[in-house]
Amino acid sequence: MAEQNFVDYVKICCRSGAGGAGSVHFLQDKHTSMGGPDGGDGGRGGHIILRGNRNVWTLLALKYRKHVIASPGVNGRGANSSGADGEDVILDVPLGTVAKDAETGEIEFEITEHDEIRIIAPGGRGGKGNAFFKSPTNQTPRHAQPGEPGREEWKILELKVLADVGLVGFPNAGKSTLLSVVSAAKPKIGDYPFTTLTPNLGIVSYRDEKSFVMADIPGIIEHANEGKGLGLRFLRHIERNSTLLFMVPADTDDINREYTILLRELELYNPELLDKPRVLAITKSDLIDEELKKLLQPTIPKDIPYVYISAVAEQGLMELKDLLWESINSVPKDTFNQHIANPHRMMHGSRSKSSEEE
Repeated sequence: MAEQNFVDYVKICCRSGAGGAGSVHFLQDKHTSMGGPDGGDGGRGGHIILRGNRNVWTLLALKYRKHVIASPGVNGRGANSSGADGEDVILDVPLGTVAKDAETGEIEFEITEHDEIRIIAPGGRGGKGNAFFKSPTNQTPRHAQPGEPGREEWKILELKVLADVGLVGFPNAGKSTLLSVVSAAKPKIGDYPFTTLTPNLGIVSYRDEKSFVMADIPGIIEHANEGKGLGLRFLRHIERNSTLLFMVPADTDDINREYTILLRELELYNPELLDKPRVLAITKSDLIDEELKKLLQPTIPKDIPYVYISAVAEQGLMELKDLLWESINSVPKDTFNQHIANPHRMMHGSRSKSSEEE
């Protein structure tokens, strides 16, 4: 996906429709000159609604649509005729979209399922007509309710990428190269920091026509949790991955130290990220021989499964896929990660189906 077409943050003004006013009306026809009240109710104002769509991957459609306005409800009329409701505005958004109040920053809800519908700005209620207020003690009410006004609120929409595997590493750790080799994705690759400026998704083929979704996300740096580098923009996307693949180059000075820094940044941003399954890939291993691997052994973390890989030389990739598949399927099916798993997996070999086959 072209960087200019990937939008993961928008701020929009949502103006829902006002409710229609109730009618003050009394029955009049050729047989009745002054009948009872028959004023109808006003219609509801139009809602502004977010709808999850698995075929949408970005908030690009809302980038240049700063104002979203729903139509008002129609006023009630005589003969107990209620006004029509205002037309709702439905905005299709990617799965993983978070809606926030722009003033307070409070999270209002998240869209995680296909066709999930949430009202981000409700329309005003229609007013009751005078027929509603008729009673034994007031048989000719001469008042009706006005419609409620609509709401005008600024909202922030943020996208958190949904994927089975999220790649975690410093810039130039080889994340984009790995994704380009194991999937059909074509991320931008270059030998300089922050080559990847936006997330890239790729579907990785596995054994027996199984597959899983991998996300290459902008590289992390030390103190990213404070907003340095691409900071919070990176960390937001890592929240919705089932398994985290840490990538550390074989030519780094201390593998364990680099891994610890990455882990610490995740913890400072959101401690719950440490509960996710983790796998370590030692990249660019074609640059070292077996003797150097033995020397590196003491610097490898003890609490994480690891594998030496080289995306360029295509070494260790199947072993890596095996580790990732095992990690993905180690997550219980009733957990949050499974609940929001990327629906495109169903098109390329369902995880749950594959588990049953095994």
